Amino acid sequence: MFAIALLASGQSSTLTGTLAGQIVMEGFLQFKMRAWLRRLITRLIAIVPAVVVISFQGEQASFGLLILSQVVLSMQLPFAVIPLLQFTSDKSKMGEFANKLWVRVLAWISAIIIVGLNAKLVFVPLPV
Repeated sequence: MFAIALLASGQSSTLTGTLAGQIVMEGFLQFKMRAWLRRLITRLIAIVPAVVVISFQGEQASFGLLILSQVVLSMQLPFAVIPLLQFTSDKSKMGEFANKLWVRVLAWISAIIIVGLNAKLVFVPLPV
């Protein structure tokens, strides 16, 4: 079950990254690309570093690479969570769908915990 969940989450994040890249390229940069080429480039960017590390360092290095990828992902999380909280709490943008006070309080507590744990992670050596 864990392997299926891991595969599904990987596909989900790849799809999200592909769609986000498409929106940024087409909407902001006015750069259009064929869907198959965009998918190929996105997947190559995702898989090539892992193949290179495993080719040169062996399968044992994949554990360190997995830990490093999770650290990088966790460090990026505040950059998504904090603007999202600000945006969804703004009544002028969200109108009646803006976050209620109790949601804002819980969300900011969660964001502070995330940022605090990430700050701690920067100063704690990784178990490799």
